[in-house]
Amino acid sequence: MENFKIYNSRTVEKLIITREGETKFGEKIKFVEGFEQLKNIPAKYVLVGIPEDIGVRANRGKEGTAKAWHVALKSLLNVQSNRYSNAEDLILLGEIECREYLAKAENLGHEDPHYFEKMGDLVSQIDSAVTRVIEKIVSLGKIPIIIGGGHNNAYGNIKGSSQALKKPINILNIDAHTDLRRLEHRHSGNGFSYARKEGFLGKYRVFGVHQNYTPAYIFEQMDAAQNDQYRLFEHLVRKSSQQILTAFREELDTISQEEFGLELDVDAIRDFPSSAQTPSGFSFNMVRNFVALASEEENIKYIHICEAAPTANTEASVGKALSYFITDIISTGI
Repeated sequence: MENFKIYNSRTVEKLIITREGETKFGEKIKFVEGFEQLKNIPAKYVLVGIPEDIGVRANRGKEGTAKAWHVALKSLLNVQSNRYSNAEDLILLGEIECREYLAKAENLGHEDPHYFEKMGDLVSQIDSAVTRVIEKIVSLGKIPIIIGGGHNNAYGNIKGSSQALKKPINILNIDAHTDLRRLEHRHSGNGFSYARKEGFLGKYRVFGVHQNYTPAYIFEQMDAAQNDQYRLFEHLVRKSSQQILTAFREELDTISQEEFGLELDVDAIRDFPSSAQTPSGFSFNMVRNFVALASEEENIKYIHICEAAPTANTEASVGKALSYFITDIISTGI
């Protein structure tokens, strides 16, 4: 497929640190030679990376999300393979080829009055690549787990899934932001706006919105919308952990009656190195619970974890955190 790099065991073998008497996750994970082969392997989940940060930069955010995929992969491959890890249920498919887009972005000058619009054009090209990949995986009956990049990639996930299902798809988004900004150039803040406008988005629930970083017009639009609802983090933070989990289950019950996708923006997690890192948010372990609960639902069609922005000092911890999410998903089973 155009703009996609399919992995094989040779692609990742140098990332796996072997040890006598132990078996690592990367030694048990599945590979395919092409997309059509996915239907011949019983594994439920397909792992895909999107190493880009163009959408974040087009939204005037902090770069770095392009690095998340590779640090997650390195950590995941070195998780222990044991009775709990279930590595055989995951196919490591590969990554969206983003190097060309990133090179073009680097050649754009910030002094250019049309800089953000040109960055948006590159985001639209990435949208097309993501859409093709996700549509194909979902149409073959697999559940993609998408790692890395900005939240702009939610649009391609939603569009691809919707086209595979031939109807709009519901979304539960764990996020400090709604990403329903205006329909200007494409960027990480308006993926859901475009998906809504083009009819690919069904019911939309945002869990953990921060009131301080949501424009008034978005609250007004969501309050007036029939299919869009949110829960403020400021209301949730006053509740006990059990009450927060109950609230999450309520949103999940509403969304999961039909096919749905789970979006996780790690900006929602307290102190997580991300494009919009925050000192106030859900705990990491709480969000692990959210992801595991959603993954148990029969109608889940994809999981997207985005906006992680590791630095040289945080790449090990970010990689480990993302690998925890992946193993939580596949260990739960459906």
